[in-house]
Amino acid sequence: MKGVFWRIKFMRLIGLTVENFRCYAAPISVRFNDLTALVGRNDVGKSTLMDALSIFFDTTNPDKDDASKNGDPKLMRISCEFDQLPASIVVDAEFPTTLASEFLLSRAGTLVVRKTYNGALASPKASSIEAIAMHPTTDGYNDLLALRKADLSKRAAALGIELNDVDKRANAPVRSAIWASCDDLQLAEVPVSLEVEGGKQVWAALQRFLPTFALFKSDRASTDQDAEAQDPLKAAIREAIREVEPKLQEVKDYVEAEVKKIAAATVDKLREMDASIAETLAPIVTTKKWDTLFSTSITGDEGIPLNKRGSGVKRLVLLNFFRAQAEKNAVERNSTSIIYAIEEPETSQHPRNQRLLLKALRELAAVDGRQVIITTHTPMLSRHLPEGDVRFIRRNDVGLRSIDEGSPEISEEMAKSLGVLPDHNVKVFIGVEGPHDISFLTAIARILRAAGEDVPDLERLEVDGELIFIPLGGSNLAVWSSRLKALNRPELHICDRDNPPPANPKYHDHMVKVNARPTCLAVATNKRELENYLHHEAINEFYAENGAAVAFGAPFADFDDVPQRVAEAAHLASGGAEWANVAQDKRSKKMRQAKSSLNNGIVAKMTADRLTQTDPDNEIRNWFGEVSRMIAEFDA
Repeated sequence: MKGVFWRIKFMRLIGLTVENFRCYAAPISVRFNDLTALVGRNDVGKSTLMDALSIFFDTTNPDKDDASKNGDPKLMRISCEFDQLPASIVVDAEFPTTLASEFLLSRAGTLVVRKTYNGALASPKASSIEAIAMHPTTDGYNDLLALRKADLSKRAAALGIELNDVDKRANAPVRSAIWASCDDLQLAEVPVSLEVEGGKQVWAALQRFLPTFALFKSDRASTDQDAEAQDPLKAAIREAIREVEPKLQEVKDYVEAEVKKIAAATVDKLREMDASIAETLAPIVTTKKWDTLFSTSITGDEGIPLNKRGSGVKRLVLLNFFRAQAEKNAVERNSTSIIYAIEEPETSQHPRNQRLLLKALRELAAVDGRQVIITTHTPMLSRHLPEGDVRFIRRNDVGLRSIDEGSPEISEEMAKSLGVLPDHNVKVFIGVEGPHDISFLTAIARILRAAGEDVPDLERLEVDGELIFIPLGGSNLAVWSSRLKALNRPELHICDRDNPPPANPKYHDHMVKVNARPTCLAVATNKRELENYLHHEAINEFYAENGAAVAFGAPFADFDDVPQRVAEAAHLASGGAEWANVAQDKRSKKMRQAKSSLNNGIVAKMTADRLTQTDPDNEIRNWFGEVSRMIAEFDA
């Protein structure tokens, strides 16, 4: 996505409801953020939700085994809810209308589309596509989207409505005039067909705004015998050939024609010498498949091809091949957004690669028009996700499923179910405010070690299970604090100050309690937050490499809101409107993107010298010293 700034309106998936689908007989719903993790034990129903999305977005077809055995197979339903809807759509006669004016929005102002399938059939088909919307229910006004143009005019006449000032070239203005004439439309949330007349036109117009859905299955083949695993580029070759097939056919026809001319001329000459031999000969031209003309492979520095690499490397390459294909498919269908659905991304990956992969997925989800949904039952990935991005799926003793959004109580249950905290090897806990702080600290430690400084290798310590980062921010604070206290391990809590002196740090009371416990230390930053320790030149370099003319000419003040300032600068550099004129939700989104860039790409531009300039009191180096001291004392 280098150098690309998305400004196109896109629809975002925010909810899924399934009913009578596999293990979910009763309706059950899950909410989605930009990054969402479906967490739970094996066979609890995580993949079922992914497959439901794949069916809804028409990337796969339902089969006879998808209907719930405990429900009504003829009412197998999959509903998706979207926000960030298009401001207008063109449905007929090039006349723009809106979902609101067509009464196709839900009570919450979102678009809810429900597809119903007859799962009793050998090959289930969609029996209906409906919007669940606050729609008129008053007789005479409740079926306008199903009426043709002539029938709309008849309905208006029957209701005594004059259409003299209405543009009757399109149906939308006529529907609007009829609805406007009613004193009480009796709006209620009801299903509205998207398969007839006006509804069908609306659904067709919405197709270009739907996200492209791409599912990477956990059981995706990755053996040496699998063609895609042997070399993902073979599929790319075949696809490229399909795109230029007409031109290649012209080449083939030309070559065949020329060869047949020479062959025929040869036979004619032979006939002059020996007609009996010539009569037994006929020119035949055979060709091979075009893709056999090309060979390619992905190899490492040692020249080892992909199919000879380990399963983890093959799967990592396949995953990124999947991402590249999803991007290409989105461009081809003019889609403005993509949902990456990835089952168990940690499969076959070393713990360090798991963290790097999750980091990459977080960065991907921070881009406008990109959403990431993952499934996992791995404690490490669960621990590195913000509480609000986790959806915990569990099954009770009688087989009923529930889906709960992250909360302190749910974190407690998830810890018991998945074993979030290991019970051995841990020598120190580092409490931070969120996942971005983990990225920041591990990157700075890596940079200082590369410069020859004696600081702990935070990444190695975490991989070895000797160090565990705990996101303590917000509602996590109390639950994790009580849990850590009982484990009797050294703790270092690094809290953002947030409040400029002389006010106490935001988490002053929490720090007092931690510092009262033996072997534990809580500190607050001298600056607003960790982003204030980043050098302005590192920010300039990062955005210059990504095609944005962001130029900060001086260091940030200690209590500047760095993510906001960077978000505003990046927005203006991409040609955006004045920051004050940007809607609050858009500003928040851009600030989240900036925060992600600051703690991932930009922190990598830091050096030991730059850190010395932004942290003259050596706060961060002292924190690393405390980690080393705690580990040494624990070992002693």
